[in-house]
Amino acid sequence: MTDTQQSVPQQPAPTATGPRAPRRILGARDLASIATFAALIAALGLPGSLYIAGTAVPITFQTLGVMLAGAILGARNGFLSVLLLQVLVAAGLPLLSGGRGGIGVFFGPTGGYLLGWLLAALVIGWFTARLLPRYRILPALGATALGGIVVMYAIGVPWVAVSTGVPFTVALAGALVFLPGDILKVIVTVLVAKQVHRAWPGLITPR
Repeated sequence: MTDTQQSVPQQPAPTATGPRAPRRILGARDLASIATFAALIAALGLPGSLYIAGTAVPITFQTLGVMLAGAILGARNGFLSVLLLQVLVAAGLPLLSGGRGGIGVFFGPTGGYLLGWLLAALVIGWFTARLLPRYRILPALGATALGGIVVMYAIGVPWVAVSTGVPFTVALAGALVFLPGDILKVIVTVLVAKQVHRAWPGLITPR
């Protein structure tokens, strides 16, 4: 082999697909996961609503779906799954517990909690990414409770007080009725998410 031949750089062989396509922000798996969890949150509203005397907000299993979305899909996809559900609700589909739907629900007593759903999925997903790949139970319980209880109550309770005209302390007392059930949802979320991340690592990129 001559020096001339050695100096000629090797060019990569052309491929049938042409130039490499830019990385997509949302892949097919992302879109499928977002749609699946939006459907899960909607399905968790099928048992209906239960109102406790003196409260303006119903007991619903849908907050469990919101926590699961953040803990399993992460901040971005969890947020988008909740957002997709809420867009469909705003369009008039009766996907909230008790068959509620329409833009009006976002301005009623539960409107603050609906906004809290979005932020809860973000917070839970953000912290979960930093707990992986180990996903230890106690830190995961704290992260899920922060998003699924503290964040939701911090937005939902003042909204109830303003929208219904009751004192903040009364709205807070009404919210505390839901606390035992919400703690149970946090525990279920963490136990389920731990098994999911063990079986299918990579759903959330560790940070």
